[in-house]
Amino acid sequence: MTGLLHSAWRAPSAVPPPPRRVWRDWVLLGSIVALAIIEGILRTDLTQPVVSVITALSIAPTVLWRRTRPLVMLVTAITVATPAQLLLPDSTLNTSVFVLILVYALFRWGSGRELLLGSALLLAVLGMSFALTPELDVLVGGFAVLLSASVLGAVLRAQASARQRRIDRIRTLEREQLARDLHDTVAHHVSAITIRAQAGLAMAASDPDAARDELRVIEAEATRTLAELRSMVGVLRQGEDAELAPSPRLRDIQSLAGTRPGGATVTVRVSGDDGSIPPPVAAAVFRLAQESVTNALRHARQVTRVDVVVDVDAGGVRLSVTDDGDVAASPNPGFGITGMMERAALLGGTCQAGPAPGRGWAVTAVLPRVGWAA
Repeated sequence: MTGLLHSAWRAPSAVPPPPRRVWRDWVLLGSIVALAIIEGILRTDLTQPVVSVITALSIAPTVLWRRTRPLVMLVTAITVATPAQLLLPDSTLNTSVFVLILVYALFRWGSGRELLLGSALLLAVLGMSFALTPELDVLVGGFAVLLSASVLGAVLRAQASARQRRIDRIRTLEREQLARDLHDTVAHHVSAITIRAQAGLAMAASDPDAARDELRVIEAEATRTLAELRSMVGVLRQGEDAELAPSPRLRDIQSLAGTRPGGATVTVRVSGDDGSIPPPVAAAVFRLAQESVTNALRHARQVTRVDVVVDVDAGGVRLSVTDDGDVAASPNPGFGITGMMERAALLGGTCQAGPAPGRGWAVTAVLPRVGWAA
């Protein structure tokens, strides 16, 4: 029991933190003030209507700080209202029921120690009321009302905490995906830089101008790589925002086509793309194609052709990347291929890599159209 109380005492405030004060809080305060004044004027059974109205108006502003200072506001309201209620039991306004909002706010936003202290205070007030007016039905009714407000606050607090945990889990999955994108980006750009550097070295002696052109390309590629690295690393850091480029789409796969230094040709064919593929699925297909082409150009020997074929139908997207390089020198299953498989699995699809029939290496991925929702 002691351990339970100690844990409850050390419990933090609600997650996520309370929102800022909004216009609705001022509307609530104005409504309480207006109702208290109207009730004080219209009710004829109040022995001290002026005192009743002044008491209600003095504690009404507590609703403005009920989220950020729930225990202090509840203590303030009880300290001001209880003596007046005990001394003038026939002068209590019905409007004073708004104190239940403070009870709700305590259990919705308060920390563990605030919950324990506030609960003890509420029980003490009930006990004092019962001692002065020993009516069991009044005690039970008051306890039921306070319990209802407390339970409502605790339930909404638990729901908000569960929702925040789901959001945190989604953010973790997104950071894992960004980490794979980081690997893909580095592999793609570094491969291009390496090829350009090799070409520059080969042409340095015979054609210095061409070598300088290659150095300019390397500089631009390195600058672009650093920019993308900073952007992705900024997102991977907890609590920091970063500007991200738009997610690649299926038609962006066409940018992989072309002739690479050394003579290897990359061909791309995208069929059936109607633009309705969800962005996460399209971005995953692009990254899978990019990683497959990079692996083929980096690892395969005597490669002259890399074919990228993307077929879109009602069920999803099918990607096929094949090359005509030496099978023995094709990439071994490493972080790159493992990341491709994990990325496809994250979207409910599959990815396979291995020797192609006859010659070369083949990567085949199938992603469902609704993979991200699943």
